[in-house]
Amino acid sequence: MKLYHSGYDVIKIPDLKHGRKNADFGQGFYLSPDEEFSRKWAMPRTGRECIINTYELDETNLRIKTLKRDETWFGFILENRRYARDLYEEYDVIIGPVANDTIYDTLGITSGNWLSNEELLAILSAGPLYTQAVIKSEEAKKHLSFLSYEVLDPEAVREKRKSVRAEEEEFQKAMAEILK
Repeated sequence: MKLYHSGYDVIKIPDLKHGRKNADFGQGFYLSPDEEFSRKWAMPRTGRECIINTYELDETNLRIKTLKRDETWFGFILENRRYARDLYEEYDVIIGPVANDTIYDTLGITSGNWLSNEELLAILSAGPLYTQAVIKSEEAKKHLSFLSYEVLDPEAVREKRKSVRAEEEEFQKAMAEILK
């Protein structure tokens, strides 16, 4: 499986402890099998180059959990956001949808206790479907090979970010409709 990671550094050996424990799929190294998604979500930063790292994951003998946008996925995300025990700690790799509140500005509305689980699932499921893969174990890290990196053209990054802003507006409209 080919995987991509956007950031500001060439990362030949990922740090599994760098990611937040309460992220979508818990602590680990987050990538995507979707190169276009990785390019779209490269974030410009003054004085830094945006870089796409490309990897290959040998899935042989790895314990991989694949999730879909459903109640099981939602429950796993919610538990991680609440710093609960990792429901899938025995897996090496988790693959599944990005919870769109992490990539669109929702002002923390999904992290509070103001909404029902049905409302939260509807919000997290709104918008485009993007996939992420999280390398969670040292065993999976051994199966991940760095292939190459590319420094992205700053103008291309700015253009991609325009499409993200348009998606963000659509997501916020969908979220407002859900909350009516």
